[in-house]
Amino acid sequence: MLDKLEARIQREVRARPWLDHAVRAGGSYQRQRGDYFAAGITYFTVLSLFPLLMVAFAVAGFVLARDPHLLEELRDKIVENIPGSFGGQVNDLIDQAIKSRTSVGLIGLFIAAYSGLGWMANLRAALTEQWEQPAHEGNWFKTKLSDLMALAGLGVAMVVSLGLSALSSSGLALQLLESVGLDKAPGVSWLLRLLTLVLAVLASWAVFVWIIARLPRQPVTFRSAVRAAFIAAIAFEIWKQVASFYLQKVLTSPAGVAFGSIIGLMVFAYITARIILFATAWAATARENEVEAEIPAPGPAVIEPRMHAGMTASTGLALFGVGAALGSMVGIARRKR
Repeated sequence: MLDKLEARIQREVRARPWLDHAVRAGGSYQRQRGDYFAAGITYFTVLSLFPLLMVAFAVAGFVLARDPHLLEELRDKIVENIPGSFGGQVNDLIDQAIKSRTSVGLIGLFIAAYSGLGWMANLRAALTEQWEQPAHEGNWFKTKLSDLMALAGLGVAMVVSLGLSALSSSGLALQLLESVGLDKAPGVSWLLRLLTLVLAVLASWAVFVWIIARLPRQPVTFRSAVRAAFIAAIAFEIWKQVASFYLQKVLTSPAGVAFGSIIGLMVFAYITARIILFATAWAATARENEVEAEIPAPGPAVIEPRMHAGMTASTGLALFGVGAALGSMVGIARRKR
């Protein structure tokens, strides 16, 4: 019964190419330890956040130190909006950040570079694993330099993505419609929402194409990553909509109250990493990207002649059998006489 059910499921899967591809991608994702690497990417993502905040505080310290009027406005807003003595404590922290802005900025940059390279190395190892490429073994300095260049390239891709996202979320399109008198046209609001969604998907797609094709240790062609990156972009946009609701529930739970937004960040980073790695597995298991396994040729045959001195056990047994047969025949012949 179970064998028939399994055979039927396999027939149904093979009859639907997209389902067959999804099953192959899921199997590859599990074999190549996708969840394991996604957890590592999440760890380094959270670890990289704190030095980036240190750099942000240092930059804010330089800005506030050069603009006393802005600093005074910030102090007043803090006192007005934060009740009790906590507002004064926040102002003390701001003063401390301004005084130590140089050291905090340098330390933050150093730690950010270290954690950023660790994040990039883990991400590239995960992508390389999904492509089933051989493990990278090379000079440590060249590897870190390659990771730094990959991090810079990803930064450029992120700038392009954020630019498209900013264009989609800003009121530029609405201002253009107002300038030509079409802002009151029927259906224009739905058109703007659709345009915003399309630009957001394009922004995510551009980043995912770069990640899937260029970040593995052995880069692949962009053509190999286009479809998988589009699937990842769609899934990521859906996840962002779900996360906006889900993370609100997480942050209002007892654990969320205790640990704050760090739980939301970890959940968001983990699911995003899984989306990226599954999309990479999808690209790697596409028919045009499958590589036949190389079966090594057998080694040369070695013939070793062996010679035995004296009588072996098998030879002695054979001679004993022949002698016994001859003895029996001689005995029979004598009785006949």
